[in-house]
Amino acid sequence: MGLKLEYHDGQTPLDEDEKEGLIVKSITTQGELDELEQLNIEKAVIWTISKKFRKEEILSESFVRQLHKKMYGDVWNWAGQFRTTGKNIGVDWFVIGIELKCLLDDTLYWIENETYPPDEIAIRFKHRLVSIHCFPNGNGRHSRLMADIIIETIFEQPVFSWHHSNMVKPDETRRKYISAVKLADVGKIEPLLEFARG
Repeated sequence: MGLKLEYHDGQTPLDEDEKEGLIVKSITTQGELDELEQLNIEKAVIWTISKKFRKEEILSESFVRQLHKKMYGDVWNWAGQFRTTGKNIGVDWFVIGIELKCLLDDTLYWIENETYPPDEIAIRFKHRLVSIHCFPNGNGRHSRLMADIIIETIFEQPVFSWHHSNMVKPDETRRKYISAVKLADVGKIEPLLEFARG
């Protein structure tokens, strides 16, 4: 029968090869997939809480990849691997590593030089990470969890509320989130900052 996916505004379609990476072949609907991914993500959150990471560990390519693998490794066999295909958003796949390195270096600089307040550093990181679009799928949820880890572990401040939503359902909260991300794309970071704490 195969996996039937429904895409909403701001979601990245998977190509057929990427769909083949589904580990649990009995999953056929978007609802079943969302549920399985959410269970895996909850395990990843527990993993992040159970360990103590240093700033330099968090702001590394290996951690970015490892977190994605922890979030989706029970669902997709490509979890934690950079995409090798072009998408409707994101940088060209062959410059992902370079763009990520620039972001990680910039973020270390922002932290060490207090370039922005803590919330803004975490949200600027999140926005640039999702703009790079490192992985075939799960980039929004991955970038939000990265922002939570940065704000909680590096700055010792409460995680973001993200309007108490995982933004999977195409509802008003998701529309506000996508709108805020699009404004950040043109340099207006404030709506995304406000959304994150809303």
